[in-house]
Amino acid sequence: MIKTLIKRIVMSLLVVGALLTTYEAVTGVPVTVLFKSLLWADSTTVNHSLRVNASEKEALEIEEAFDWSAYPSHIVLATGYTAGYESTGKNPTDPSYGITYSGVKVKRDLYSTIAADLSIFPIGTILFIPGYGYGVVADKGGAIKGNHLDLYFETVDDVYEMWGKKELSVYVVEKGKGTLSEQQLTALNENKSMQVFRQKINSVR
Repeated sequence: MIKTLIKRIVMSLLVVGALLTTYEAVTGVPVTVLFKSLLWADSTTVNHSLRVNASEKEALEIEEAFDWSAYPSHIVLATGYTAGYESTGKNPTDPSYGITYSGVKVKRDLYSTIAADLSIFPIGTILFIPGYGYGVVADKGGAIKGNHLDLYFETVDDVYEMWGKKELSVYVVEKGKGTLSEQQLTALNENKSMQVFRQKINSVR
């Protein structure tokens, strides 16, 4: 009797695990967000992130496609920087040109490299920044202290035309562990379920 009950419980858990894996693969919404949304949602409403399927994502901006209220938020001052001399004091002939403190190359993509105060946002921390996209903390700077972020752009014109300086709320998707590799950054940017958003970001560059 007990063996039969245990067997049924194990089988049920396996089925639930398979369903959650399928949900994440189809929607692109991490299972952790699903649980947070279920726990935090008002009983009279349905979180927006739970209503997004693969076809709907194509018509939505990334800001609309997920329930960002399910993540911890921080109010920050966000500025822009480039790999150039005006931001880093380095020229293209410098061996360390375009190389962040973490060792990865600067990148503007679905997941872009950003600089932060590492005592607040450790290397590898993934933030969602409205109007910019995902930022992965890969760098630091002498002037980047407290709730101040520096967002990477490819040119000075991009900094001024696309961003400037803004105070806004950003969302902590995942806290970093102090390291970041090129392989990890590449894997984030090549996540198949997120390519529709990647195309939109790259199309405006």
